[in-house]
Amino acid sequence: MRLTLPFAALLLAGCATAPSPPQAPLPQPPPTMSAPPMRGELIGMTASELVQRLGTPALQIREGRSLKLQFRGSRCILDAYLYPPRDASGPERVAHVDARLRSGVETDPRTCIASMSRA
Repeated sequence: MRLTLPFAALLLAGCATAPSPPQAPLPQPPPTMSAPPMRGELIGMTASELVQRLGTPALQIREGRSLKLQFRGSRCILDAYLYPPRDASGPERVAHVDARLRSGVETDPRTCIASMSRA
């Protein structure tokens, strides 16, 4: 009897399933460069194309392989975020654009771009 009780416990333990470890979230893919033009058609532009369209940036910040260019107009501030292509060949291109009024309140990037392009 003493031998059957531990044996039965081992037999039952073999049937139990181990809890599965929590799965790590899948990494987000980097921004695609083939996005359709939007937000004033800045998406996909290179830094030199932005300068031709909006003038000299007031601020340039490089973080790793990315580049942030900030343009300041009389009405708003526009931040353009440029990333290199996935295969690392060619220049960085705009993948995202943010715009805000001088007070810090978010605004429509298209309106901001239009006000800077006219100036």
